[in-house]
Formats: sequence, C-alpha cells, structure tokens
Amino acid sequence: MTAPHIVDPAGLLSHALSEASPDLMRDLLQNTINMLLSADADLVAGAEYGRPAPDRTTQRNGYRHRELDTRVGTLDVAVPKLRSGTYFPHWLLERRKRAEAALITVIADCYLAGVSTRRMDKLVKTLGIDGLSKSQVSRMAAELDEQVKAFRHRPLDESGPFTFVAADALSMKVREGGRVIGAVVLVATGVNNDGHRECLGMQVATSETAAAWNTFFADLVARGLTGVRLVTSDAHRGLTEAIAANLPGTSWQRCRTHYAANLMSACPKTAWPAVKAGLHAVYDQPDAASVNAQFDRLLEQTSERWPDLADHLAGAREDLLAFTSFPKEIWRQIWSNNPQERLNREIRRRTDAVSIFPNRAAVTRLVGAVLAEQTDEWLEGRRYLGLDVLRRSQLLLVTTSPDHQEVTPTDHPDTLTA
Repeated sequence: MTAPHIVDPAGLLSHALSEASPDLMRDLLQNTINMLLSADADLVAGAEYGRPAPDRTTQRNGYRHRELDTRVGTLDVAVPKLRSGTYFPHWLLERRKRAEAALITVIADCYLAGVSTRRMDKLVKTLGIDGLSKSQVSRMAAELDEQVKAFRHRPLDESGPFTFVAADALSMKVREGGRVIGAVVLVATGVNNDGHRECLGMQVATSETAAAWNTFFADLVARGLTGVRLVTSDAHRGLTEAIAANLPGTSWQRCRTHYAANLMSACPKTAWPAVKAGLHAVYDQPDAASVNAQFDRLLEQTSERWPDLADHLAGAREDLLAFTSFPKEIWRQIWSNNPQERLNREIRRRTDAVSIFPNRAAVTRLVGAVLAEQTDEWLEGRRYLGLDVLRRSQLLLVTTSPDHQEVTPTDHPDTLTA
C-alpha cells in the first residue's frame, strides 16, 4: 500500500514563505521529516491516519518527540506511536546512542588512565577512538553524566503507582586506591500505571548489604515510589529487610528460579529429579486453590523420605506462593526474576567490554545510560501488562468489621501508599 499525498511541495513552500520564518530551512526540513514519519507509520498501520480501512492492523496513539541534530540546527522530530506493536524509524534515528556513547567514554577513560590491556587496546581501535584527547573524553563524560543524573533522580510519582517491582544486584570490578576491588550495582524495575516497565533506579555500592539496600529503597520512596503490591527478588536477607522497612504492607515474592537453586543444593542428588518434578507441578496448576493443594501433596511426598526437604519447602511456602494473590494471567511475569535477568544480560553485554572500571563514576555512567535507553525502549514498545489485569491487580482487599470490601487505589489512596 502507498500513502498518497505524503508531501505537497507547493503548499508547504507557500506556507513557509508566508510565515516569513527566520529559520526557513530548519522548518522546511523538520516539517518534511515529520510528514515522512507519519507516512511511514501509516504503512506499518496498514492505513492512512484518521481514515478507516479494512486492511488496518493497528491505530495511531499520539507522538513521542525526539531531538535530531542536523547541520541546519536541532529538529523536533515527532515519532508516531502505535496502540499495539512498535514503530521506530531506524533509517533516521539511532537506538542506544546514549549507551554507546557512554561505553566509548568509559573505554577511553580506561585507556587514557593507563589501565588498558591488550584486549582493551584492540577494542579501542575497533571503536575508532584513537584520537580522543582527555579534554574530549571529559566533555563527553560531563554531558552523559548530566543525562544519567537526570534519569536516576527523576520523580517517580508522575508515572506511578508501580504495582509490581523487581530488584537485583550485579557484581562489578572497580579500580580504587591502586587495586582492583569488587562492587555491586543495585537495580530495580517496576510496572508503571500505564502497564509499561521502567528502570526505577540504580546505585553503586561496595557490597550487597542491608544498609546499601535500605539506602537504595529509601531513595526510591523519596522520589515517589508508591502503590507497590509485590516485590520479586531473591532471598538476600538485606534486600528482604529493606523491602519490609521501606515498603510496609507490600508482599514479597521469592524468585522461583533462585529458590529452585537453593533447594537443589540442600537436596540429595538422587532425590532431585522427583522433587523438581513435584515443584514444577505446583506452578502448572490453573488457580490458586489448586496450587496450594499441589504444594500440600508435595510436602506429604517429601516428608516421608526427606523430612529436611519438607521443612525447607514449608518454610518458604508463603513467600514462594505470593504470586497466587494476583490474577492468573500475570503469574509468569511476577513469580520469578527472569525478566530482570534479561535486563542484567543486556547490562553485562556492555560492561563485559570494559572488564575493570577505572572508578565508580564510570560504572554509574555506563550502567545508567544502558538503563535509560532500555526504559525508552520499554516505553516505546507494547505494554508489559494489560490495563485490565493491572487494574484488577491494584484492587486492595480491606478487612473491616464485620464486612469485607474491595476498593480501588483511587477510592482510598492512603491504603496503597508505600
């Protein structure tokens, strides 16, 4: 299909000349690019904007504005959004430009600081940054630092409440005081009120301690993190204590993948196939009642032959089955940290190129840039959770005497404040 009347050159030129714009070329280029983007989006949608058509596959849903630097100045590019599916003009804009720039500055920082290896030298030449001076690196780093700082400290209440949150930590190597030490990056993601995922924040700490996690979550709450119904994570004690201290009333879902690894380490090798099959049978049930009934059967089976394993399972039951309080449609999204692990792999793909960071600021710059770019992609893409199931998940059961009443967060906002 072709979209007719993409550009009316005579009308466009006549309008621009009549307006007597002092920056005619920039306005002409900006208008032309936006018209081309609109026509390109029409091709993806299968019909022209605003016109019904039997071949239409989706609807337009507003615009997302991006800045495009050109020789005639910075243009305000209006990228069309779609209600379902995604549209991104790869022929015009670049994804992950911010993250790639951060990677270049970090590598250049390592190179200029004299901590590079043969592998680093090869990577530097591959990226074509042999000629970067210290002043150029400093200017690039300063600009990126401002962008990352704005992203890390942005208010969260504008897109909240965040019904579901996931948290995890990644280990890094940093050079400090003439030696290489370990450090961790604390990362949290959440599902906003529009059903999209966002990276809520990140922080570099010396180690994964209760104090570090408490500071991290206190910052998220101070920036407006509210309405959290469930946090999914591993069973790190400092992390779970920070969740309880900063998000009172929030349920905690113990990641089923991490728990399986913990259980396997405490299970006799010959018993693991049977125990693993029984655990998977618990998650395969169609509703909450069946999940609990199957868990009871698993406890009965293990208590006869492996009482220690039965105690292990019984102790984790409440936290392991927290997902059953929410609609069945989203169990796969909330019962493990697997979505967070995919984000971790994307971070690792960038940080592995550096190996050893020259300082903590370099870690913050690169990881922060990757998280900012990932958040942009999530907000541009399809919803992680549908609005209907998200609203049902936000329902809060308030126990009163003598009746029980279901209310929404908008009816009683104080009941969902974390």
